[in-house]
Amino acid sequence: MTLGYAFKRIDRHGKPRYTACYEDLKGKITSAGTFSSKKEADRAWQRAEAEVGKGRDLNLKRGRQTFKKYVEETWLPNHEVEPTTMQSYHYSIYKHVMPEFGAMRMMDILPEHVRAWIRQMKKNGVSAATIRYNKVVLSAIFTTALNDQVTYIHPCKGVRTPTVPEKPLEIISPEQFDDLYHALPDADSKLLVETAIETGLRWGELTELRGRDLKTRSRLLTVSRVVVELNPKFHPEGKRFLVKDYPKDKEWRRFRLSDQIVAKLEDHIIEENLGTDGLLFVYQPEAAVEERPAPLDPEALGWTEENAKGRRYRHGTLSAYNAAKCRCEHCRRAFAEYRARRRADGKDSPREPRRRETDGHVPANWFRNRIWKPALKKADLDAKVRIHDLRHAHASWLLAGGADLQVVKERLGHGSISTTERYLHTLDDADDTALAAFDKIRSRRTEPIPCTQ
Repeated sequence: MTLGYAFKRIDRHGKPRYTACYEDLKGKITSAGTFSSKKEADRAWQRAEAEVGKGRDLNLKRGRQTFKKYVEETWLPNHEVEPTTMQSYHYSIYKHVMPEFGAMRMMDILPEHVRAWIRQMKKNGVSAATIRYNKVVLSAIFTTALNDQVTYIHPCKGVRTPTVPEKPLEIISPEQFDDLYHALPDADSKLLVETAIETGLRWGELTELRGRDLKTRSRLLTVSRVVVELNPKFHPEGKRFLVKDYPKDKEWRRFRLSDQIVAKLEDHIIEENLGTDGLLFVYQPEAAVEERPAPLDPEALGWTEENAKGRRYRHGTLSAYNAAKCRCEHCRRAFAEYRARRRADGKDSPREPRRRETDGHVPANWFRNRIWKPALKKADLDAKVRIHDLRHAHASWLLAGGADLQVVKERLGHGSISTTERYLHTLDDADDTALAAFDKIRSRRTEPIPCTQ
């Protein structure tokens, strides 16, 4: 049954205008445009009705809304993802995407605009990996918009991003790990790091371990939860830590530990009286390594560049910070120490010391800056090692020792065996076995090969 029609009205100049009206997918009368003749209006509403019959919504008002309005009022509130992913989306959108597309209408954003945006990010020094992630977020927004018929073009289709090189993994050796282990400040941090290398757990899995997860008799460890650290505005209850009842791969896993680490963990549980629900590793700020830097010696630090008045100042002084606008580590430190002294004397509105928001879970950033980095510096390793690299080392050491590839995959909770294969032959001496095998075959000939002149 045809419900479309052309509505006639007279404009302010006394000329007739015809609005093409049709019934959209929701049964509402909607405009398909205004025309100067009834014939054109009839064609417009007839075309619109034909598209509605195919299941397409031609309400152009939706496409005319700005990108900012669509993202903030439709996409973000209704996009069902993990809280950590939503937090990451917000940071990407408001730092990189919204400044470029926020004021544009959804229907006006074309592939050429996306290519220009990517080119500008590359020019501004944004890394290839960040550019790729930003494009993934923008593509997800327009995939939803296309499915909801807000737009009829996907501006990210066919748009390329800079290549993200696949860098080889640098695996910490057992000797390097021993040096790092002995540089840690106390028994609790040593136990946490040793458990990390022995289990290959992710940080969120490791710091959510509780007494009930370890069966000391069978030496079985169950990984069934993960804790994530969030900005409180992304937490369902406005807190800092969120415990999820499933690990990253959405599947529980169970594997056996060595006798020595089980014995250490069992002693730790008994000594701390943790019980079944107590966290194995608890935030203990007194464990941090406090290193007092040497006093500044401006006489040995040299001079700043000339300022606008042609004057230079010694580094590590307030004059260098204020007059020369120098922001090197020495000048910033001099200014920070000056402000700290004033606050200690009750000046400059002294503030309360910052308190770490935690429910007992170990904050990743605190452990990294106050425990891990000082230990790395003390161990003087010839490598940059992250806490997550202990997971890489666990996999690499297992495979180098002859463990089955499928067993390692299940132990680490990898979704694909190709992920586990990345850890094959990653130790520095991994090629030695190949060279030995080649030399063995190469040397099978009993008679020496005659030399040719």
